Amino acid sequence: MATKLKIKSGDTVLVIAGDNKGKQGKVQKVLIDKNKAIVEGINLVSKHKKPSAANPQGGIVKQEAPIHISNLSLLTSDGKATRVGYKMEGDKKVRFSKKSNEVI
Repeated sequence: MATKLKIKSGDTVLVIAGDNKGKQGKVQKVLIDKNKAIVEGINLVSKHKKPSAANPQGGIVKQEAPIHISNLSLLTSDGKATRVGYKMEGDKKVRFSKKSNEVI
């Protein structure tokens, strides 16, 4: 069974551990089963590509590799890292920033 993750695609996150510590970017995709996310411009790896119809030249391509969710922290609207909580607003469950108490 997959766990509930507090980061969604489209969120702006800060890398808090690893080689890319301190960098920030937008989450492109969340891999729920692996507890990882692909973040724009973060954790770039060189991938050797064979020539194909789409890429007739082939060669070495830089692309984003998944990074573990535990190494990411959500950013608030003023650009500070925060933890995420959930609360009910009326009959809707919403995410909120534990640092500034604002709804995300």
